[in-house]
Amino acid sequence: MESELKDLNSSQPLKSNGNGNGNNTLNNIRDDRPLLKSDSTNSVSSSDNNTNIEELDKKYSAYVRRDVYGTMGRGELPVKEKLLLGFALVTLLPIRVVLATTILLFYYFICRVCTLFSSPNRDDEEEQEDYAHMGGWRRRAIVGCGRALSRVMLFIFGFYWITDLSPNHNNSSATQKEDTHQPEELRRPGVIISNHVSYLDILYHMSSSFPSFVAKKSVSKLPFVGLISKCLGCVYVQRESKSSDSKGVSAVVTERIREAHQNKSAPLMMLFPEGTTTNGDFLLPFKTGGFLAQAPVLPIILKYPYQRFSPAWDSISGMRHVIFLLCQFVNYMEVIRLPVYYPSQQEKDDPKLYANNVRRLMASEGNLVLSDIGLAEKRIYHAALNGNNSLPSVLHQKDE
Repeated sequence: MESELKDLNSSQPLKSNGNGNGNNTLNNIRDDRPLLKSDSTNSVSSSDNNTNIEELDKKYSAYVRRDVYGTMGRGELPVKEKLLLGFALVTLLPIRVVLATTILLFYYFICRVCTLFSSPNRDDEEEQEDYAHMGGWRRRAIVGCGRALSRVMLFIFGFYWITDLSPNHNNSSATQKEDTHQPEELRRPGVIISNHVSYLDILYHMSSSFPSFVAKKSVSKLPFVGLISKCLGCVYVQRESKSSDSKGVSAVVTERIREAHQNKSAPLMMLFPEGTTTNGDFLLPFKTGGFLAQAPVLPIILKYPYQRFSPAWDSISGMRHVIFLLCQFVNYMEVIRLPVYYPSQQEKDDPKLYANNVRRLMASEGNLVLSDIGLAEKRIYHAALNGNNSLPSVLHQKDE
């Protein structure tokens, strides 16, 4: 997720979307980056632009925004939407920013108090450091407050209720029935597998089970968030290292999954095997890192129904997305929690088969479309929308 934050949350200045609205408040939402425009002196005609956009949308449909705000959140808004947005910018937005900041600082204070005079769990070889293995009242306070305040944060963001669409757990699959005779410690999942739609996914999973995530190493050094990530027990990543003196991220994650599977007190791992976010209607190919441990997995599907603005973080910039999200009076979330998936021996021997079978199950239960594109194509699509490449080459380009 953190790599996605860096890839798509550009730090370039923002400008008005050119919709002609004279509201000074709306003019604060700026974006200087072009939308399907080239720097060459030969400008593309309006009809050519529409054709190019349609071609892009068809090829990269998993990342296409279909809400009122349009491509990259810079579509022409109806007058009613402009009025609602303008009102929310001067009323709802500042209130929510203040409340969210207060919650963040309050939880940081709790984490700071609970970690006083306590040494973190360290793995010097892998540069890992966390407080997730801390026991007693400190751990209970961190987890309990973290789950409660994460739900409060979602409430502040407009998710006043979360709809649970989980199927009846009595309708278990054959793979589950084969394993119900095993001891409880062998039936416990080692990792949560979830589709990835938005950074809001993290807040939901924190409020639900408070698992450990995979995050960039730089997150551990961020003010406030750094300590919270250590209390979550995040596995920090710089780059996937395969050198002889390093186990690599996959090995660290695999160890943590096995530990969570075998030890009830160990923090559960949480992975987004797609590796990036979509518009919520598709499911990308799964990476196999979360399936190497051969442990049972808990599949969870998150969906974000919307009326005006989609909470999905697909091709829109980070700052623009946060502003528009906080300006929505109500946001919606649906959760489909599937029964624990127990791998067969064949799936244990073939992590790719295991990952594909879980993916197909999630797509079927969540009514999601299977897509064969990934992060490389998302970067191509995003670059094309920003005019960083000439469209003819971008449309036929494929990253390694």
